[in-house]
Amino acid sequence: MQPAHPLKRSWEFKAAERRGWISKMRNKHFLRCAMVAFVLAFSVAACAPISGRETPGEYIDDAAITTKVKAAIINELGMKEISVETMQNVVQLSGFVDSAQIKARAGEIARGVSGVSSVRNNLVLR
Repeated sequence: MQPAHPLKRSWEFKAAERRGWISKMRNKHFLRCAMVAFVLAFSVAACAPISGRETPGEYIDDAAITTKVKAAIINELGMKEISVETMQNVVQLSGFVDSAQIKARAGEIARGVSGVSSVRNNLVLR
């Protein structure tokens, strides 16, 4: 068995060792707190509406408009192939139709639904 190093027994070495350990722990604690603050800041920022994005309330309103427009088109034209998407009360119609009259009528039906501010009629004739 080897004898312990003489400095290992001295109080100065132990105190210095403790100070280094405490300093390291403080740094680790500071880094953890900084990381948590960073994550929380980005989480809050992600919840804020961004230009061109919807708030949760707008998303729900747009989903209701989409459902109303789709139901009206199915009831009146009997066409399930027309895709309806809504973003900030703007309805976009897409898909394929057989005639220009059906395309125009689908746009009119969408404009007639309450809450629709405008319609982008991107239907394509076959």
